[in-house]
Amino acid sequence: MTACTCMFSIQCGPVVVLLTVLQWAGRGLPSPVRPICDPRVLDRFIMEARDTETALRGCKAGCGVTGTFVVPLTNVDFVVWETKDTEQQALEVQSGMSLFGQALGAVRESVSRVAVQILIDNNKSNIHSLGQVLRSLHIQDLPLPPAPAVGDLVTRKVSSLSELLHVHTNFLRGKVRLLLTNAPACQQNST
Repeated sequence: MTACTCMFSIQCGPVVVLLTVLQWAGRGLPSPVRPICDPRVLDRFIMEARDTETALRGCKAGCGVTGTFVVPLTNVDFVVWETKDTEQQALEVQSGMSLFGQALGAVRESVSRVAVQILIDNNKSNIHSLGQVLRSLHIQDLPLPPAPAVGDLVTRKVSSLSELLHVHTNFLRGKVRLLLTNAPACQQNST
């Protein structure tokens, strides 16, 4: 028998098996997350937020939202926004998303209608997914803060579910879209 003619021969069997295992295991290595820059992804989140806002606009019974919620301002001063570096913009967006996550969590606990709870759960899930999208851009290594790092974030208070959802939709359409559109990882992909 010549060397390595048989896959399981005594002379080359262990080497071939080792190489096969290493090649198979190499396929399972995690690859770096590719940036998610397709604007249709954000459009989908915006559409779902707007649909929830529309569906719950007139919700009174079973939507007993009590209290006020701190949310980020959605208006953008473009001169100020463009003077911030991408990391500062990302921190502002992530802090805003954290505020929305907390507010929706509180709303979820206070509503009694299952259909409303499902819509709120979907929006909370979308906030988590948007956090993953932001992390895929590799702007900075920021986990979504458990308590919002408000810092320079300008906020306001809302006291109704419809107002909360309206501000959330506008935040996605404004600051989140600006961040995703101008993220360096997305600029590299478009060239």
